[in-house]
Amino acid sequence: MVLIRQPAVAGTFYPANPEVLRKMLNVFLDAVQSTTKVPKAIIVPHAGYIYSGEIAASAYARLKAGADKIKRVVIVAPSHRLAFDGLAVSHADFFNTPLGDIPLDKIAIQNLVVLPFVNYSDEAHHAEHSLEVQLPFLQTVLHAFKLIPIVVGNATAEQVSQVLELFYDDDEAVIVISSDLSHYHDYATAQELDLETSRKIEQLDYQHLDYDSACGRVGVSGLLALAQKKSRQIETIDLRNSGDTAGDKSRVVGYGSYVIN
Repeated sequence: MVLIRQPAVAGTFYPANPEVLRKMLNVFLDAVQSTTKVPKAIIVPHAGYIYSGEIAASAYARLKAGADKIKRVVIVAPSHRLAFDGLAVSHADFFNTPLGDIPLDKIAIQNLVVLPFVNYSDEAHHAEHSLEVQLPFLQTVLHAFKLIPIVVGNATAEQVSQVLELFYDDDEAVIVISSDLSHYHDYATAQELDLETSRKIEQLDYQHLDYDSACGRVGVSGLLALAQKKSRQIETIDLRNSGDTAGDKSRVVGYGSYVIN
């Protein structure tokens, strides 16, 4: 029997109607200046598209130049609804969105669960939005690709880094880290906090990121630890908050997009 993970937040975080969704994504992506350099890894936000879609698009648009080359996408996203230890992968054969089915890379996933801190947990994936909201972007900017979806529970930067390193030298793979930044401060405070977080990210200072810096800090930290090991640099390409995109500046959530080329 084919197992398909159905979308949990279509119609809330992003449009459930495929035509409306395509139009929204294309508006976001077409507003970004095209580049020829394809990132090895990106960090992108995971809020509703009206809040963070523009910021996410600033990174996703850079994957267009690699649409034919990229065959595997590793997504690392934080768990918001379920507490568990380690990293969770899925038994699913496909992840579905309004834009269609995405096949999972079953062989790569089977190789990951050999690691003692990686386990199958369909429950961890069932209602998680932080990974799901990345999928329509990928379906829009890439051609045929397979997915390695990972939800992060109680884990360490070193564990995430170990997993990501398995894909880092694969020329056909790209890494996506899902994370928002500060949560529910006033506009000016959020700007200050998120600017400091971005400085730490650019300096690969993952040891000083905490939950208040970024809800996906473990995934972000794992990527930064690997970048440090590989002597790579990370660049901030967009840094805004929901006060910039949705208007209310009294209580905002911060969003940043970052790339490793």
